[in-house]
Amino acid sequence: MSSDNGRTSLYTKFYIPFQIIGLTLIFYVYHWIVQYRGGFSITDPKIIFNWHPLLMTIAFIYLFANSILHYRTFQNNTKRKLKNQHALIHGCILILIVVAGFAAFVSHQYAKPQIPHLYSLHSWLGVVTIVMFLSQLFSGFWCFLYPGSAERHREALAPYHVFFGISIFVLAVATAVLGFCEKIIFCLDKQYKLLPAEGVLGNILGILCVFYCLLVVYMITKPEFKRRPKLEYETLLK
Repeated sequence: MSSDNGRTSLYTKFYIPFQIIGLTLIFYVYHWIVQYRGGFSITDPKIIFNWHPLLMTIAFIYLFANSILHYRTFQNNTKRKLKNQHALIHGCILILIVVAGFAAFVSHQYAKPQIPHLYSLHSWLGVVTIVMFLSQLFSGFWCFLYPGSAERHREALAPYHVFFGISIFVLAVATAVLGFCEKIIFCLDKQYKLLPAEGVLGNILGILCVFYCLLVVYMITKPEFKRRPKLEYETLLK
């Protein structure tokens, strides 16, 4: 019992800065857009794009990080409840990335002059990340939530599900860092080398993403934080 309490206390010491950094990242993305990029709109093509970085940050960085740590954060819940909650978070992520992707395509389509679609490394990595996420989502639903799925399929897929979950998160962070850099350079052009306030903020966003990524990967791979089954019959609920 004391061992479990010690593990929970140690996890909490990492979980609190994890949440603080994640929410700080969202706040600074919002501040950057409002302060320097003209805010948000659903009608003005010039700034409709601004929904893209904010929603992608919320979905692919903050919510996705919380989803892959969900089993470690709420260890007292039953396995079935955790699975349903995990799937619900991923459903929210799916909705946000659809809206964020739509905002990017609409803004490029109606910009004057028109901006080509999917021309940058950021966008290519974004497509790869989304395809991997969708594959993970549907394979996870089939193996872990679909009632007719065989137990042997779940056991075989579980290690790959964890590996690809971490890989998708790392790839999402890398894509976000490239996206922030691309947008800042594109907007500031030659002023970027003078390190104006917006350039500093853009660099801070990238650094926050990297630290957040390192913290999440550490928490998800640390054996002591792994969830331990609480009920003997949980194997029947997998």
